[in-house]
Amino acid sequence: MDAQTVSVVVAGLGVSGTAAARGLAGSGERVIVLESIDGERQRAAAAELAASGIEVRFGEPVLPEGTSLVITSPGWRPDHPLLVAAAEAGIAVIGEVELAWHLRASDGSAAPWLTLTGTNGKTTAVRMLTSILSEAGHRALAAGNVGLPIVDAVRGPYDVLAVELSSFQLHWSSSLEPMAAAVLNVAPDHIDWHGSLEEYAAAKARIFENAGIVIYNADDEWSARLAEPYEQGPRRVSFTLGVPRPGQLGVVEDLLVDRAFVADPVNEGEELASLADVRPFAPHNVANALAAAALARAYGVPAEAVRRGLAAFVPDPHRIAHVARVGDVDYVDDSKATNPHAAAASLAAYPSIVWIAGGQLKGADVDDLVRRAAPRLKGAVLLGADRERIREALARHAVDVPVVEVPGQDTGVMDRVVTEAARLASPGDTVLLAPAGASLDMFASYGARGEAFARAVRRLAEG
Repeated sequence: MDAQTVSVVVAGLGVSGTAAARGLAGSGERVIVLESIDGERQRAAAAELAASGIEVRFGEPVLPEGTSLVITSPGWRPDHPLLVAAAEAGIAVIGEVELAWHLRASDGSAAPWLTLTGTNGKTTAVRMLTSILSEAGHRALAAGNVGLPIVDAVRGPYDVLAVELSSFQLHWSSSLEPMAAAVLNVAPDHIDWHGSLEEYAAAKARIFENAGIVIYNADDEWSARLAEPYEQGPRRVSFTLGVPRPGQLGVVEDLLVDRAFVADPVNEGEELASLADVRPFAPHNVANALAAAALARAYGVPAEAVRRGLAAFVPDPHRIAHVARVGDVDYVDDSKATNPHAAAASLAAYPSIVWIAGGQLKGADVDDLVRRAAPRLKGAVLLGADRERIREALARHAVDVPVVEVPGQDTGVMDRVVTEAARLASPGDTVLLAPAGASLDMFASYGARGEAFARAVRRLAEG
């Protein structure tokens, strides 16, 4: 690209937009950032970019004259007027991840990418993968939708990048060529953004298009379906919670076993780790570990490093985290379960549950979630914007389960929620915060929601 004639527009002044602007300016491009929110944080970011010669324009985004390329923030929908105007003018629109791929070193020294996507478990699996790669002695980094922005990561001194990709990021990417790519699972999520489950799945499928090794979850219908076109193409590997067949990683008794990345998959299997090495232990987290192991093995990591990496992994907060035991009742924070699929995995991990649920469902249906969970439910406490939809599903599929709705948006809501859950629980039960919805109707983030739950539990424990 000719630095004298090209004007690159970056849409949005968030983390990825700011990183993209810096990366482009460092390559000699003339960059203009468009930002609709004129706030204190945005002004501070604009001042930092100005020092690099990057112009930031606040207000309703308007495509500047001479624009030749638009870098969009991942959250901007394709029907945003600015992006529509760019498409109509024949101007390419890409995301920060696609930009990062083009900004890699061209001399063959660029770190290979091991990429992963899925509706749930992405961050956990990528952090597991990074831990495994590090235990094998590689300079590895988690990047993309987690950790360092990928535009910054590709300029770092790394041997390999563990790249988490969201459906938004994949929608705006087309030429990525990862060494290996994995899809953990696909379930309805972000339907309000993509328009349908099929379009959402199609975005996820882009991760496989140019991958050297395609890795899919044999236990997940959509993940397996997305891998079908590559049956005769690149090497395909799958993982399962069952006993692995040749070409799979799976579970044999209490061991994680590889029958894909071995010399003779038909007759050989190599022990990678034990179930005790997977923390926190839950079936869906074993699947995360298997996906991470498959990506690491695709890079050539030895089995012993897989075990050490999983054992050394420290889970992020608010992911099936045990908060306390009060009166022989366990209280578990899985505030990260922000959609029905994630909540279903969490509910499946415990036999007798008082379920705390509610929030923003983002267009997702909860009937199947409630129908499957019903036999495990001792009670339910509902809060948040879409609690009525969950209550209606419980009335259809769990008629004998007592339900309490806690209205309100004030800071004391979670205390009332935990008090009601404790009233419904009996010794041996688990009070589980697995909301099945986003948190922004009441809290600044899912983390803030989980912290409010943990504080309320601690207050309960104190009497």
